[in-house]
Amino acid sequence: MSDSLEAPDIDPVLSSGALKINPKKLDKVPWDHTGEHPGSRIAWAVIKTLAELSKSYIFRNKEEEHPINSKGGRVYTSMHINGLIDPLSIILSQDKRPITMGRHDLATMPLIGWITRRMGNQPVIRRAEQASGIVGPEYSKSINHRTLLTMSHCIAGGHGAVVMPEGKSHQDSKLHHLRTGALRFSLNAASIANAKEIPPPTIQPVGLHFRCHHWFRTDVYVEYPEPLQIPVIEDPLHSASLIQGDWSEPPEETVLELRDELYRRLVPITPDAPDWETYRAWHLLGHLSSLAGGEKLTAYSEEVKAAREIRDTLKVKENPQLLKKSKRAENILHSNQLDGRSISKDFTLESKVQYLNGIIGVFLMIGASPLSIPSTGLQALIARYLGDNTDEGVDARTTYHMFAGFFSPLTIWPLIGGIIAYQVLEGSVNGAEFLLSFVILVFLISTIFHFSNLVMLRGYDLVTDFRMSLRRRRLAHSEDGELLNNLINSIVPELVALK
Repeated sequence: MSDSLEAPDIDPVLSSGALKINPKKLDKVPWDHTGEHPGSRIAWAVIKTLAELSKSYIFRNKEEEHPINSKGGRVYTSMHINGLIDPLSIILSQDKRPITMGRHDLATMPLIGWITRRMGNQPVIRRAEQASGIVGPEYSKSINHRTLLTMSHCIAGGHGAVVMPEGKSHQDSKLHHLRTGALRFSLNAASIANAKEIPPPTIQPVGLHFRCHHWFRTDVYVEYPEPLQIPVIEDPLHSASLIQGDWSEPPEETVLELRDELYRRLVPITPDAPDWETYRAWHLLGHLSSLAGGEKLTAYSEEVKAAREIRDTLKVKENPQLLKKSKRAENILHSNQLDGRSISKDFTLESKVQYLNGIIGVFLMIGASPLSIPSTGLQALIARYLGDNTDEGVDARTTYHMFAGFFSPLTIWPLIGGIIAYQVLEGSVNGAEFLLSFVILVFLISTIFHFSNLVMLRGYDLVTDFRMSLRRRRLAHSEDGELLNNLINSIVPELVALK
């Protein structure tokens, strides 16, 4: 599939939040049509710090490439299967101060809206929301044009923009049809930059890869291939209108050409599989291919690239029988919450139980629990419950996990730290000295809470490894394990012949 028109074009299932519009708050969202960033620089520094903290909780292993340096602005685009974790992963792996755009309620909902408005996030009223009748077409047009113009000027001014061009988060293993909004403001940003004779912006495709995107403590790999150059619209009246603050649509033909080119650039760095079962089978074949070559894949980025090589090879050299057997083997592993990492160098299941990991992990969790449970335990439980019961879909699950880590330093940590600090300092110091000492002590206590959480999570990871080793051993001594070994022994010769 190389054409965006051939891709699935499915409107999002609207959540209860998306069906509630708040024009009063939407009208107050900060925007700017001069090239300056509409968000608060101080707020962004705080938000980025909190987001980094959340990321350290959500992901176990992080591999992040960095985009090619450029003086002009960048429009970061990727496949969108993991809610707010997708833009978070991009924002924290690049150097430019970003501006984002998203569905309207992200800018108006309590607390989250307060944060996104100070980030400079620009609201969009999507096609599905307009069709639902919650708002009139004229108001939708005014908000969307204001957003597109703000994005255009901000990108032309050298900032980064994070946009998911599919227009919604979804659960498919292939890229959906791309909306044109990102391409329209990208073209207009290039026209503005050209008219002002400043460095041109580019579109930066991003490969976002998660071992399992809706799992807590999963692995992530952020990939930055060659950026896409944006053509300049050679029409002085067009750029003049944009600079004067009036939205002007770029030529439709140019928009569609750029959309299709972006689609072609994005497809190879997505799973691009007919279903997740097939994609997991490609990963298994990638592991087996590497083992056949005498090496074991150790990094998730290596797995992604090995699976991609298998995918591209099977497109040229079709082998339905090989794929059928690899799917069957993968299903056995997946049903036992295992994957290709469980296969040893002799092409059998690893059966050694990691008792030491389990013992160390339990001790770490017990040691950290007196601080971690009171400071973060309640938020973690709430996040788990909300993530498992949200009407946003499974792609929003880890978004709630992110919120638990994000809001703890703003709420529970200062509250507990403040109580402790007051008790320690009461009667010993007064006035300005008390206030300064109080703030420093609360900060130190919050830092200790964060460190205890990292220790708790390290213990959790080790216990997870121990439990995984138990599942491997059980499978290795079962009928399914014997079947798996037989399947692998029949797959490897065919896989070698495929090269």
